[in-house]
Amino acid sequence: MSFKTAAHMRWHLEGRTKDGCLRHPADSPTWKTFDYQHSEFSEDPRNVRLGLASNGFNPFKNISVSHSPWLVILVPYNLPPWMCMKQPYSMLSLLIPGPFAPGNDIDIYLQPLIKELKELWDVGVNTYDASSKQNFKLRTVLLWTISDFPGYVILSGWSTKGKFACPMCHQHTHSKWLKHGRKYCYMEKMKYFL
Repeated sequence: MSFKTAAHMRWHLEGRTKDGCLRHPADSPTWKTFDYQHSEFSEDPRNVRLGLASNGFNPFKNISVSHSPWLVILVPYNLPPWMCMKQPYSMLSLLIPGPFAPGNDIDIYLQPLIKELKELWDVGVNTYDASSKQNFKLRTVLLWTISDFPGYVILSGWSTKGKFACPMCHQHTHSKWLKHGRKYCYMEKMKYFL
């Protein structure tokens, strides 16, 4: 409905510099692969690509207080980088209250959001584009999630501890048990992080 925002929602296709440098998620292999595999979705640049960010926080700013509500925020990545991470465009979709992290129960809290995202992917919703002054069928996709390792464990269910801790390698993780340290070591991955 906003003329300015509607025009910026096509920035990822019409406004970004395409010189092979990674400046925006639209330059990433994930975005390009998705566009290739779902060409009917990517035909309309107004279709929204989302990232889901989740993390717990302490509202009392006191480390000794054990209270950890969890936020689930949706970020529209169609917008230019100077806009997409700003507060007006971050959508608080879920606030999970409680003294502890939701753990394995997060999927119960996420069910209504997942249902809505599926509907927006499968069916879409009729929307008005203020910049072109026309109605169109808006669809959305959740491209990725953003979280720290503890949040990753909660969102994905993948353990970041033990023999197969690497979220990229999964069962092919090269780990070695340190007998005297009594923990696993992942030296193979160090070259990727240096």
